[in-house]
Formats: sequence, C-alpha cells, structure tokens
Amino acid sequence: LEDFAKVLHNNVVDEVVFIVPRSWLDRIQDSIHLCEIEGIRVSIAVDFFELKLAQASQTDTYGFPLLSFDSAPTKFWHLLVKRAADFSLSGSALILGFIPLVILALLIKAGSPGPALFAQVRCGINGRKFKLYKFRTMFEGSEKKLPGLLDKNEMKGPAFKMKADPRITAIGRFLRKSSLDELPQLWNVFIGDMSLVGPRPPLPGEVKQYDNWHRRRLSMRPGITCLWQIRGRNRITNFDEWMRLDLEYIDNWSLWLDAKILMLTIPVVIFGIGAK
Repeated sequence: LEDFAKVLHNNVVDEVVFIVPRSWLDRIQDSIHLCEIEGIRVSIAVDFFELKLAQASQTDTYGFPLLSFDSAPTKFWHLLVKRAADFSLSGSALILGFIPLVILALLIKAGSPGPALFAQVRCGINGRKFKLYKFRTMFEGSEKKLPGLLDKNEMKGPAFKMKADPRITAIGRFLRKSSLDELPQLWNVFIGDMSLVGPRPPLPGEVKQYDNWHRRRLSMRPGITCLWQIRGRNRITNFDEWMRLDLEYIDNWSLWLDAKILMLTIPVVIFGIGAK
C-alpha cells in the first residue's frame, strides 16, 4: 500500500481491484480515494460473509451506496409482470365467475346458519397481516373448537390438518374437495395481498412456532397455489417437507415456473388430487 501511488503512476492501470478481509477496509481508504481523484475505476470484493443463499448486489438509497444481500427474487420487471398477470387474471375471473360465486354463497347459507364468506387473519409478504377470504366450509364458531382437536392433527408441525374434521359442513366437504372454497381469494389476489402462485399464507399462530429457516417462505407474496398443491397437497404430512417445497419455489422462481404451476394445478383441482 505504501507503493500504491507509484504503481499507478508508473504503469498503465485501467482498473484496481481490492480483495482484502473486512478488517482491512480502513487501511485501503486512502488508496480508494486516490483512484477516485485520478479517475481510475476501483472495485472491492464483497465476499465478506459466507452466504449460503443470498446474492450480493450494489444498491443505493437516496444516493447512499449500500451492499445488499437478497435471498428472494428481486428482478423488478419480472415481478411487475407477475403482479400485472395477477391483477388482470383475477379481475377477469371475478367478473366471469360472479354468478357462480353468488350461487355457491346461497348454497352455503342454505346449508347451515352463518355468513357465506369466512374471513381469517393470515401472514403475507414479510409478515404483513391481511384478511384472507374463503367460502365458509365449517359450522359457525368452529375455530373455538380447534384446541380440542389438536391431538388429532395429521400434520407434523405447526399447521393443522385433519381428514375427518367434524366441524366441516356437508357442502363444505364438497367445496374443499373441489377447491371451490378458495375462489374468494381471487379478491385477495386482485387487491395485492396475494398472488395466484406463491407459498400458502399461514396463520400468525403458526408463524410463531416456525423455526428460523421456515420464515424465509414469508419473503415472497403468498399465493393460491404452489409446488405443495401440485405435488400432493394434504398427502404431504411432514411440515418440513412442505416448507422445503416453498423454499424450492422461491429459489427457482421465474415467470415460466409460475405458468407451469398454474397449468399443473388445473388437473389437480379437477380430479381433487390430495384434497381433504
């Protein structure tokens, strides 16, 4: 470093690259400044941390340079196309399916007392809470009976799944088997709480029981369908396996993957594969 200026002045130098440990950053400050005032491009290796998932990138906030590490998709234009597709497809589906939705709502109300729609607080991207809407498939007040059924949980982990849940109404079983109970979530997609494709939005109580690595599934907008739905749904009883599928989706996300999952979801819904 003592000879740095001499090296610059006695040689043709187009670019200087510093590959030093973090503890050396203060030592190279003067050398970086010299490159700056002499108009020579300077770069610093940023592998200061042993990262297993995140990718490093240079960003800035109001002109202040930052070194950012992302372990979720960040391609702005791709994400913008995803959101535009969510908005247009969900909006079209809500308009075209208005009459069938009304008919289903009337059947639900005729089958048992209570509202046709069921609203429940769920966790969205980065833990944002929102109200998720579904067609009601249980008798009114069924949430209060959940503690008495926890010993019958078929899932190994925070989520609750039970094949012969006594709280489900007759029409509710049909709605769940056909996945028609999920249709009101098109409104959640339309307003931006959810996406057509993404990890399923969990309950806040489930998130509190997450291991640290589980929480990365919250780094992407939740969706109506994802890899879990097309690879077995409720036949996958191991919670960690479910979480790994969500992280596999996040790590490999692309617009093509979303399109592929949507296409594969159609036969899964039609034939009720893995539904309970």
